[in-house]
Amino acid sequence: MRFCVFVLVLSVALAGYTGQGYAAQFSGSYLLHICGVDENGKERAAGGHIACQAYIAGILDYHNLQRSLGTAPTVDFCVPNDANLKTLQAQVYSYVFRHQKQHNVFTAAPAVALALYHFYPC
Repeated sequence: MRFCVFVLVLSVALAGYTGQGYAAQFSGSYLLHICGVDENGKERAAGGHIACQAYIAGILDYHNLQRSLGTAPTVDFCVPNDANLKTLQAQVYSYVFRHQKQHNVFTAAPAVALALYHFYPC
């Protein structure tokens, strides 16, 4: 029920949005911002875990689609089916944080794929 209310409120809020949309706005530095927490475990961006985990889930979904079509992903990883998004968020954050120099200005998708490969190689 809460989810339905959330979706309704979000739909109403976005219905009046007239801002310009841009593709590929998730850079490595933005991913660190939305996935990050402070020293007390509080999100750096309010609700950031939702966007962070949704982004990671999207990378996983696309990766699984590539594998199901028989096309080999460039970076192949094998995340177990029972992995939870909170754990994946922490792992992706730690990897991207340690490799900021390589990923800050680039699109976050390769950083997520490399992080998942680092923790879950096939």
